[in-house]
Amino acid sequence: MTHEAPAPRVHGAGTDPARRRAAEVMAGMSLHERVGQLNQRLLGWQAVERTAQGAWRTTDVLREEVDRWGGLGALYGLFRADAWSGRGWADGIRPEERAEVAALVVDEVRAASGQDVGPLLVEEAPHGHQALGAELLPVNLAVGATWDDELYRQASASVATSLRADGVHLALLSTLDLLQDPRWGRSEECYGEVPALAARMTEAAVVGMQGRDRSRLADGTGVGVVLKHFAAQGAGTGGRNGHSAALGPRDLAELHLPAARAGVAAGALGLMAAYNDVDGVPCVANRALLTDLLRGEWGFDGLVMADGLAVDRIVEQVGDPVAAAATALHAGVDLSLWDRSFTMLEEAVAQSPDLLARAVDEACLRVLTVKARAGLLGPVDDVRPAPAEPPEGRPTDRPATGDLSLAIAARSVVLLRNEPAAGADRPALPVAPGGRWVVTGPRADDVDAMLGDYVAPLAPDRRVSVADALVASAGARGAVVERADADDTAAVAAADGVVVVLGGSSHRAYTDEFADNGANAGQTAADCGEGVDIASPVLPAGQVETLVAVRAAARGPVVAVVLAGRPYVLTDVVAHADAVLLAFYPGPGGGRVIADLLLGVRQPVGHLPVMLPSHPGAIPVRDDERMPAEGVYRDVPQPVLARVGDGTGYGGLDVRGVRLRVDGEDLVVEADVRAAAGDWDGEGLLLVRSRRVGGLDWARTVVVGWERVSVASGDGSRACVRVPCDDILRPDLPLAVLGARRARVEVALAGRRWSFDLVQDGAGEVTVDGARA
Repeated sequence: MTHEAPAPRVHGAGTDPARRRAAEVMAGMSLHERVGQLNQRLLGWQAVERTAQGAWRTTDVLREEVDRWGGLGALYGLFRADAWSGRGWADGIRPEERAEVAALVVDEVRAASGQDVGPLLVEEAPHGHQALGAELLPVNLAVGATWDDELYRQASASVATSLRADGVHLALLSTLDLLQDPRWGRSEECYGEVPALAARMTEAAVVGMQGRDRSRLADGTGVGVVLKHFAAQGAGTGGRNGHSAALGPRDLAELHLPAARAGVAAGALGLMAAYNDVDGVPCVANRALLTDLLRGEWGFDGLVMADGLAVDRIVEQVGDPVAAAATALHAGVDLSLWDRSFTMLEEAVAQSPDLLARAVDEACLRVLTVKARAGLLGPVDDVRPAPAEPPEGRPTDRPATGDLSLAIAARSVVLLRNEPAAGADRPALPVAPGGRWVVTGPRADDVDAMLGDYVAPLAPDRRVSVADALVASAGARGAVVERADADDTAAVAAADGVVVVLGGSSHRAYTDEFADNGANAGQTAADCGEGVDIASPVLPAGQVETLVAVRAAARGPVVAVVLAGRPYVLTDVVAHADAVLLAFYPGPGGGRVIADLLLGVRQPVGHLPVMLPSHPGAIPVRDDERMPAEGVYRDVPQPVLARVGDGTGYGGLDVRGVRLRVDGEDLVVEADVRAAAGDWDGEGLLLVRSRRVGGLDWARTVVVGWERVSVASGDGSRACVRVPCDDILRPDLPLAVLGARRARVEVALAGRRWSFDLVQDGAGEVTVDGARA
């Protein structure tokens, strides 16, 4: 049943040219057409098909949806290629075809629209575009381990260039989730557990893809971003995906909102409402979150997209699909994703016209404003890329993106341990020239285990495993590396050293079963990824036993390389290996990077963005807990194996002094350092934490600033971190009550820690009170 549209109402068009153009277009739309703009129901890969002659054409599925609404709001995943879509190199859209296929779809929808309105093409890009031949980045957990937001900004910008050249308008980015529990399968999509780190990386992604002040959207070189998931999806009870986040308002604000706020401040065009509830209210139904906070307090002017089928998930709660649509719309959702309920908004308006007619107008205006920025509203200022030529025939950004992906991988690998083997006089790594080593282990030849979730199948010429790279590269470094089975004790015993490649995988097999939203369902070989939550975050069965057997047979150093998408319990690995390299899914260049690190072509410089638990029964453990987990469990008195910021390299740092000074409204932390004796540059992470004092809440120690430290061999340098004093003290607490505001400031660098007190007296003067190393 359809209803006549009320007289068009345009609220707040203002002076924004894109919003004015959107208002003009919406004024000519019926209610039915406006509701159509709010629906994103199709799986994009079902919208086109290849003809017998090899050309692409649109399908009846697309045409029926366009005819239904007199247009199309958005189309999800036109280029998606993976196990869920079923698309691969045999039947998917190839890189040189993407711009042409995008134009085909946009042109057909515009021709069928009475207002000449094209569809938003929306693609998954959590760490690179999920399309055949698109360049991949390491997963977000690896990005976090670099602590290098400028490098990530450059990589995000390069990915956006490719997406826009292919005709994509909106990229879905996982940036807002905080890693609160290693049992969660989507841990790899987080930058770690540090809110400040997530906020800075989110800002880098938005600025890289959209430009500062959305400048890359204005010049047509970037793509709009939709940040997900808003909010607190990483806080699901027990690490269970989409489950309740049992949070009070303080923890929500301090932990899970900083990244979203940073993304909004950077100009993100969209946010995706998460599956989970916060204190019982599902995010898609949470008006206090999506409207009062997001639009009211933060001034967000973009669109809110529901996660896949999230509106339909509240049908049982609210009573029926019409009520679900009304609830989500009223809460602040503008654009659905695959939901049936949102198609019933006309019925919802008929039942509550005073409440919902305006809400439809406002949501439609926001969607159309985004379309105006993308050049999808009529012939004026139409921006659309020309069809791309084949990669070999034109300049592309692939080398740039590939190089940046390698740089992130190289800066993300964490060296957790590097000790001499029994009887040796040098650390196990890097591999000594002249030796004969073997490489073995369940992941030695597994390329897919390095890629992470949400990836298309690699082209055959891109598949280089750790073993491939290590065997091929060793000769140039004066060593010999050969493959061997882990149970070949003779080969292990004869070698001068052994590299054992362990770890998990979030690889989606084409034979796996999938839920209606694309998450893994049923049995799978993966132990990470969406839909792969686990009760005990330990290495897959048999891997520790393999390492123990190798350790028993080996006469030289044993080096463990761990590929991970979550913080595993690695206590046994550290105990049985002389050196341990932890690589959060490093992407398609991971094999080459790990080989370079093992052979000493470069040194590992990554630092943990998350705590590593020492025992599965002690999880979760977090760096910013109000009360530390140490000494609580009688059976596990030390539940933490490694802390946020841990990680060493081949070249150390000698810290000659750390001091704090107040400069205006900022606290300046300075450290004088020199590279330790040896041939390697000194590398480290200057990490500043604070613990506020005062008030009724029990304070947590939080990371407030950091700086990567790199000192050339034989040289010295001064590292500096500047932090606003208000980020450290409690400006919300009145001096009349406290007499003074205080905070404990902790500085960590090169395995050492220093503590200082920051004091603001009744006159407002801030001083540093003493230092304790």
